[in-house]
Amino acid sequence: MLPDARTLTRWHALGRVAMGTALTVAPARVGSAWIGAQGRRPGVQVLTAAMGARDLGIGAGIVHALQRGADARPWVLAGVLADAADLAGTLRARRHLPPLSAAGVTAMAAGSTVLGLWLYVRPSGLEPESLDLKGRCSTD
Repeated sequence: MLPDARTLTRWHALGRVAMGTALTVAPARVGSAWIGAQGRRPGVQVLTAAMGARDLGIGAGIVHALQRGADARPWVLAGVLADAADLAGTLRARRHLPPLSAAGVTAMAAGSTVLGLWLYVRPSGLEPESLDLKGRCSTD
């Protein structure tokens, strides 16, 4: 049986928190895995850590909204926009990136963008009116 939208949203958000943490804590390592040797440059590490903080914040916002029974959709949409920007940037620079990294990040960013859009458009269980007072989905 497939997980419901709330569960998928939570998993997606926790993956974003994990990726954001990795980007923030180890920007040289994760950045160089994405863009190659340029990822070890101090200026690039600043941007990598900032991107990590962005994803960590978006993921934490989604988890917090779900735990409170609040509308998580604005946070999900923020994640879609972030993922779409990652996808566009990677595609734009793909000729200058390690081929395997470009393919992997393209697949991850595209998949995350599509999943986020699906969760945003089909929000069953993400909007506050479908939650009972304990924060559980009343349509389950």
